[in-house]
Amino acid sequence: MKASDVFIKALENEGVEYIFGLPGEENLDILDSIRKSDKIKFVLTRHEQGAGFMAATYGRLTGKAGVCMSTLGPGATNMVTPAAYAQLGAMPLVIISGQKPIKESKQGNFQIIDVVEMMKPLTKYTKQVTNGDQISAITREAFRLAQDERPGAVHIEFPEDIAREEVKSPQIFDVVSVHIPNATSASLERASKMIENAKMPLLLIGAGANRKRASEALNSFVDTIGIPFFNTQMGKGIIDERHDLYLGTAALSDNDFIHEAIKSADLIVNVGHDTIEKPPFFMHPDNERKVIHVNFFPAEIDEVYFPQLNVIGDIAYSINQLTNALRPVAKSWNTDFFMKIKKHVTERLAKYQNDDRFPILPQRSVKVIRDSMPDDGIVTLDNGIYKIWFARNYPTYVPNGLLLDNALATMSAGLPSAMMVSELYPEKKVISINGDGGFMMNSQELETAVRLNLNLVVIILNDNAYGMIQWKQEKDDLDKYSLDFKNPDFVKYAESFGATGYRPESVVDFTNDLETALNTDGVHLIDLAVDYSLNHKILNVLLKEYSENIKK
Repeated sequence: MKASDVFIKALENEGVEYIFGLPGEENLDILDSIRKSDKIKFVLTRHEQGAGFMAATYGRLTGKAGVCMSTLGPGATNMVTPAAYAQLGAMPLVIISGQKPIKESKQGNFQIIDVVEMMKPLTKYTKQVTNGDQISAITREAFRLAQDERPGAVHIEFPEDIAREEVKSPQIFDVVSVHIPNATSASLERASKMIENAKMPLLLIGAGANRKRASEALNSFVDTIGIPFFNTQMGKGIIDERHDLYLGTAALSDNDFIHEAIKSADLIVNVGHDTIEKPPFFMHPDNERKVIHVNFFPAEIDEVYFPQLNVIGDIAYSINQLTNALRPVAKSWNTDFFMKIKKHVTERLAKYQNDDRFPILPQRSVKVIRDSMPDDGIVTLDNGIYKIWFARNYPTYVPNGLLLDNALATMSAGLPSAMMVSELYPEKKVISINGDGGFMMNSQELETAVRLNLNLVVIILNDNAYGMIQWKQEKDDLDKYSLDFKNPDFVKYAESFGATGYRPESVVDFTNDLETALNTDGVHLIDLAVDYSLNHKILNVLLKEYSENIKK
């Protein structure tokens, strides 16, 4: 059997459904082997980044490694950002890159770089296939590592001549599941005592808790013992945010509305968070507040994060054990002060959500989108200043209801991730939110979305600038400089790809256009003019006033 055929059989054995990529001449044999597969769908993208982001999002949503493919040299270097995106975001991803023949020189060193060495700092595992007999073992090990906790990126380099080799007796290895160990009884007992003895405990939910069993366990934990909770940005929706004990989302690391509650807590039970995700709060050595780290792996000690207790093992098991241990003291804490903070936060977040000025305020756009989406609709975000507003103002009712990246926090991933969501869940309403800067970095994937017959709404928040950095300039009392640009006509641009374009001129227009787009098949793009002029006032000045009022 040809080596490339063995490789595809090994991928089928791993349950691979899709391979996303932009192939080159060095992986044409692999492409031909994919063609003969009746289990794997190849999705051609317009850029390697688009392929990598789609595959990483597949891994994030399913827990199974997504697979993407590039050629050698420049194709492989374009996979660097998706590799880092998956590695920091804990998304299982397998990257396949081609290479020139390794047993004979074909074109000297043309296009050749050491891709394996390049990928080492960015992946859990990187390996060149040097013999057809290695294929099955390398593939099994790559998928095992990509999917094991903490999930991440792996890389396989497949030289052109190896892909064409004949493998006499190919062996396909069984996929063996790995049981995650449970936390020790001693750590669970100590954690339950710390929670029982706390006067004002809080629960923090991070991205690592976004597993079905963990979500169910956390819901039971909150309902049983009555502990107030808040989320990281990537932890949104793990518990329905309409819950009475939900306080809010930590959109910033410090000096946010929610931090008045954090400062008042004497214990934080930190579930599923690690320092790769932007910190939701800072620990200080002179603070008496304690932190319990509940995760699949120990806390990585940092000057802003040094928990007093690690509870390491299967998160669902740990939380269920703590729920059972704490039933006798359930709902014994006084949560009045936390509920007061929740009331103040809710009032302030609502301040501009019904303001109908146009260009639209970001808070108003969030409310229109939330009101238009069903409970199980999925919104994906690119990266920009609007991410703060969605983290705070967009109540999320289901896990993965709001997909954002607060680990690598790269621009340009929002559109490909939404495309993957729409491909996986064609029955769901899907919206991709992008800044005008980030959208243009991978806008060519609109053609891919149209070609795949996806049902998708793309909203561009258009301010003709890199708005996040402008806010930082203003925040740091720096002159506004060199962050403005001019955009194309996004409506004509969308239509040139076969999508439908809209340019609302009022909030009413936007509401109507969004309703039409959500209820009409196909790819739709809304060019929405946005007003960020209040960002500094709301994110800095009003926060200070709010903090002073709470203290009174």
